[in-house]
Amino acid sequence: METSTEGIFTVETSKALFDEACTYIPGGVTAHIKYMTPHPIVMKQAKGSKLTDVDGNTYIDYLLCSGSLLTGHGHPAITEAVTNQLQKMGTSIFGTPHLLEQQMAKRIIELYNGIEMARFTNSGLEATLLAIRIAKGFTGREKLAKFEGHYHGGYDQSLISVNPPMKDAGDPKRPTPVPESRGISNYYLENTVVLPFNDLEATIQLLTENKDEIAAVIMEPIQGGYIPATQEFMDGLREITEKYGILLIFDEVKTGFRVGMSGAQGYYNITPDITTLGKVLGGGFPIGLVGGRKEIMEITNPISSRDILSASVVTDQEKNGDQDGVLFHSGTYYGHPTILSAGKATLDLLEKDGTLEKTIERTMWLRHELEALYARYNITMKTIGLGTIFNIVFTDKEILNYRDMQESDFEMREKIDRRLLELGIFNKPLTRYSMSTEHTQEDLEKTVSLHEKVLKELTNQ
Repeated sequence: METSTEGIFTVETSKALFDEACTYIPGGVTAHIKYMTPHPIVMKQAKGSKLTDVDGNTYIDYLLCSGSLLTGHGHPAITEAVTNQLQKMGTSIFGTPHLLEQQMAKRIIELYNGIEMARFTNSGLEATLLAIRIAKGFTGREKLAKFEGHYHGGYDQSLISVNPPMKDAGDPKRPTPVPESRGISNYYLENTVVLPFNDLEATIQLLTENKDEIAAVIMEPIQGGYIPATQEFMDGLREITEKYGILLIFDEVKTGFRVGMSGAQGYYNITPDITTLGKVLGGGFPIGLVGGRKEIMEITNPISSRDILSASVVTDQEKNGDQDGVLFHSGTYYGHPTILSAGKATLDLLEKDGTLEKTIERTMWLRHELEALYARYNITMKTIGLGTIFNIVFTDKEILNYRDMQESDFEMREKIDRRLLELGIFNKPLTRYSMSTEHTQEDLEKTVSLHEKVLKELTNQ
């Protein structure tokens, strides 16, 4: 598919379809993440590294379903794996245990040091939700600590201080919990400690003050998939959480398999107590996974806990969260064989012939070329990230956390993103770039060329 947006760019059909969708769907989209101003672009086809919209425009895709499609759109090996599963098993789902569940769990355990046992969910959101429940059930504590600017899914306790306005965010050493949405109970604000990312001294102080109440610290080891923690910060955080018996949860929904096959925990050589995975693991299908130390994960074991389906009496101890009661985890579609077959094929592709390492190398090539290009035009810009994800930031300052990002030039970035969209580079404005195994050298060179075209327009050269 050739990029066709370099001529007259029009998205009139997308606009008409969006207007109609608003009649049936609030805001015309089924998830907030799909919306962008002035209206979303509606797609009709995709293959490899390319998207084609309903108006016939074709784009090089760097959104890749928010980073889920590390092997690109419609990879034939994944399509074949899914087709074979349906044909050989004769059904899309059994509703019972099946061999793929234990095969995939074993494979993940071999890759991730922080995972000794694992359970599947339908999404990364459900994985982090379960991880928090497990942490509270295991420790018997009520509070959760999370970092300002870190996103863990669209539910109440995680939707706190994700994108707080600076006027409401409070002291950078002691961030104020700020709800991200209407409808969030004060309970979650009162029982959530917001921490400053990459500030070890302030984080230690806050954890020490709340050490007997915090069940877990949940974090993106690489904020937003592109702002890395420092090694010193990670080492110090692991030490202080172990000291106080606070569980450390690595949310690797974004970073799993994108930083390396063993995720960010492999990169930092840190072993968290609980790990969550999603996105890439599903090969384009919805999936999540929660894994952790055996003694922690065993509290979800229906053999050792009360059978919730047959119990006729629930004791006061169990109502109050006694560790001998059940920690319930169940879902009709968990461990879906079609999805696990796609996930297995994805891991096979990434491990074959150093494919992931080569994709990381191409990512670094693109980053270096873009930085060199902007430098030639005397525009202050840097790329930040690890592995196959990076972001473009207009600042000369070091970016260590959410507040640092707020000081960068968003106006310049959005102006460039919107023009690139018209020229055939698809990414939601202000969003990180995600690479795939299917981005070719030609794609990357085209991307650099189109960036230069925009810079020439902006600088009148």
